[in-house]
Amino acid sequence: MSATGAHVEYWAHQASLIHVEQWPLWRWSMQQWHSESTDYGAWAVANPKMLEFLRAEVAEKGPLTARQVEHDANRRKGPWWGWSDVKTGLETLFMWGELTTAGRTRFERTYDLSERRLPTEILDRHIPKPDAITELVRVATRALGVGTHRDIADYFRLKLATVRPAIDQLVDSGELTPVTVDGWGKPAWLHRDAANPRRIEAAALLSPFDPVVWNRDRAERMFGFNYRIEIYTPAPKRVFGYYNLPILLDEALVGRIDLKTDRQANTLRVQSAWSESGVRVEVDRVAQLVRDAAAWQGMNDIAVADRGDLSAPIARALD
Repeated sequence: MSATGAHVEYWAHQASLIHVEQWPLWRWSMQQWHSESTDYGAWAVANPKMLEFLRAEVAEKGPLTARQVEHDANRRKGPWWGWSDVKTGLETLFMWGELTTAGRTRFERTYDLSERRLPTEILDRHIPKPDAITELVRVATRALGVGTHRDIADYFRLKLATVRPAIDQLVDSGELTPVTVDGWGKPAWLHRDAANPRRIEAAALLSPFDPVVWNRDRAERMFGFNYRIEIYTPAPKRVFGYYNLPILLDEALVGRIDLKTDRQANTLRVQSAWSESGVRVEVDRVAQLVRDAAAWQGMNDIAVADRGDLSAPIARALD
């Protein structure tokens, strides 16, 4: 079984934790990554001996991180994503489904044989691609509640052309209902299990990669929230901060907050905090989210910089 129990990591949407039962739904994708028309497939054709070495190495010594593999080719080829051949080979076997993750340390994957981490029944289950796509669309629409054709396809980064037949099938079965959403100007579909509560109670600081805001167009349509991550924006041009997190309170995205973990000082730093224009923010709830984030990161102290209209109120609430 996987290191996360009922979940396993695969490239679904992006690098994602999915339920173990969903792993066979991606076998068609694993097979497609073998094609020489893909980066991984082309690399594999040019580096068969490296793949053979890595299979044997992980089988004998795994689970292993890329850094733990001893090989002359285990040298980075540049900054950031300049992977070594060892790392590229491990990622190729991961995309093919031969390897999976046995946990992570921050961004670093630990790789192991899928057969050691997944039940045999899961490994042996083969689902035809059309059936797998239909199930993925079912999962996506249930999670979205209501969505356009592009919304539904984007949830798992599926091609629009493959999604439409699945939508039609789920409409025919009664799982989806065609609807019109004011202001969207596009056809949409409502899942029959979509909840329609009188009130939603929730509080969270969202990752920039959270499904609620990943699809920027949908976030703007749903919440009127124009969101851009600024990690690639030069510092002088940043508006809200390097790694600003959307603040979700109940049914609205009410602001954004830029947090940084300063491990040397054992301090969570609130580098800036901003409210959305015209939105009333329950500051005490946001302050509690900051406390929770500090506790989760194991930080003893919180420091709030004086940047953004929410910074001073949060600092007072934390006192």
